[in-house]
Amino acid sequence: MTGAPAGFRAVWDRAGAVEGWLTPEQGRRLFDAARQLGPGATIVEIGSFRGRSTIVLAWAAPADAEVVAIDPHGGGDRGPQEIAPDAARGDADHAAFTNNLVAAGVGNRVRHVRKLSADALDDVPGEVDLLFVDGAHRLGPARADIVRWGDRVGDGGTMLVHDAFSSVGVTLALLSTTAISRGWSYTGRVGSLAGFRRADLLPRDRLIDAARQAAQLPWFARNLAIKCLIVARMGRLTRLLGHRGGWPY
Repeated sequence: MTGAPAGFRAVWDRAGAVEGWLTPEQGRRLFDAARQLGPGATIVEIGSFRGRSTIVLAWAAPADAEVVAIDPHGGGDRGPQEIAPDAARGDADHAAFTNNLVAAGVGNRVRHVRKLSADALDDVPGEVDLLFVDGAHRLGPARADIVRWGDRVGDGGTMLVHDAFSSVGVTLALLSTTAISRGWSYTGRVGSLAGFRRADLLPRDRLIDAARQAAQLPWFARNLAIKCLIVARMGRLTRLLGHRGGWPY
């Protein structure tokens, strides 16, 4: 990589121009998590779409880190109205992803695995230091990513999950895994980007951690109400819930 941006603002100037749903504040959280990693770290991203988050991770990562982007680019699971696979749409996403990485100066910095996340476990050897989960948001795939890929995160490692306490499937996946696990400590959220640190929690700490995640449920309910109003073409009413703009992330 040459001509590396000096900090997050310069990186976001490149990444923010790419189509995607990651907000600037969430991009900063990804950037900081990757920037804090030590030499030789491994970063895995599940769900790259057209490369917005990938660009942030690639620029922030240590020079010798491995950055692996896993996305089948099958044209499905792109949103509530685009769940079914679509080859033409997927190929367009793949072409845009590749071109965007090159344009942002990280084309040779990322190893793309064009597979479903469930089929890509053997493509990344060893432990993962930073895992970013933003794949299929349905309960089954989301839970599988959190469990199977989360198990690959080493002690003290970080897992960041997008659309947490916003998507029904992702939220149920978290509540059935991290909220009752002694192996994850909840570190808070930025919008719908929730953070977790690999740890061995004592029983008391597990209860506190579960309560902290349960405390996000009112925000989750608010997001569901906003989405229902938007789908019902009653978006103006979302202002009553303090919402401004489109789909809540």
